[in-house]
Amino acid sequence: MRVITLGIQMSKQEKSLTMTVLMTPDMANFSGNVHGGSLLKLLDQVAYACAAKYCKNYVVTAALDQVFFKQQVNVGELVTLYARVNHVGRSSMEIGVKVVAEHLRTYEKRHTTSCFFTMVAIDENGKSVEVPRLQLETEAEKQLFAAAEMRKKIRQESLEKTRALQVDIEDEF
Repeated sequence: MRVITLGIQMSKQEKSLTMTVLMTPDMANFSGNVHGGSLLKLLDQVAYACAAKYCKNYVVTAALDQVFFKQQVNVGELVTLYARVNHVGRSSMEIGVKVVAEHLRTYEKRHTTSCFFTMVAIDENGKSVEVPRLQLETEAEKQLFAAAEMRKKIRQESLEKTRALQVDIEDEF
């Protein structure tokens, strides 16, 4: 959608993206349910698409936090992945993803998975590049932004603690 203001053409920020995929037998684990790894691949793809569309640039996955598999996903269900830009830094973006599985015969919908990706915009040489500032237009967007800032702080604190615990072990293989 384009908006024209005082003769200047401006784009509305593209902050969200939805992707729907049918769960097929090749995605199944030994129990006959959709393998968590298959879902992780889809989560990464929708987070990539959302972030790239928002910043109009290539992006890479820097982190994945708080993956919660709340319920199993079954082969034959239609899965919709809802991705949204919650926060942006200089070159990074937090993308929240919610997964809803729908039974095709009963139309029952279940929230099955949620997570947060940190994506970083890069140029053709793999160097990080600035992303547009996030325009917070609704109260819900402001709340998502504030929550993302808290998660970012927690990620940084956790990374520092993990680095302090790291022990270098010589390869014994």
